[in-house]
Amino acid sequence: MQWIRRIDQTMFFWCNHRLSSRALDRLFGWITHLGGALFTILCAVSLAWFAEGEFGRIGLQSLIALAVSHIVAVLIKRKVRRVRPFRKLEQVKVGKFPLKDYSFPSGHTTAIFALVTPFMFASSPAIMLALMGLALLVAISRVYWGYHYPIDCVAGGMVGFLTAVLVVLFIHS
Repeated sequence: MQWIRRIDQTMFFWCNHRLSSRALDRLFGWITHLGGALFTILCAVSLAWFAEGEFGRIGLQSLIALAVSHIVAVLIKRKVRRVRPFRKLEQVKVGKFPLKDYSFPSGHTTAIFALVTPFMFASSPAIMLALMGLALLVAISRVYWGYHYPIDCVAGGMVGFLTAVLVVLFIHS
């Protein structure tokens, strides 16, 4: 278990320090918010309520996956209670909005994966790759800004993705 923590911390510092640049500050400053509540809820609700046909169904799937995965992530956070890296480690580059809740799993990563996964089932391979890339960039941005360890984002991605897959399987028509 200790070696996993070492790898997690090593990857954290590589992403938080070595990747640091003005261009990435701008890019990740914008991208990180795509996993936030405002963006993900607004997208899912808008599609579920206003889109017709397949997009409306996918929007509903995303909205349900978003709600369920959020509950799961909050329950895990309360159980695990992992302190955020910028609160535990020294010399961490941290974003403008330091968070007070726990780190594991990443809520932004959970949300973006819950939002985009239903669209990946109904898209071409190119769109699927673009959506997966976007979700991965949100996850990386969370580490880049010092809010999460890499394993927090892997876990969040898994929670969001698996929840959305189950929702898609249950609401497929």
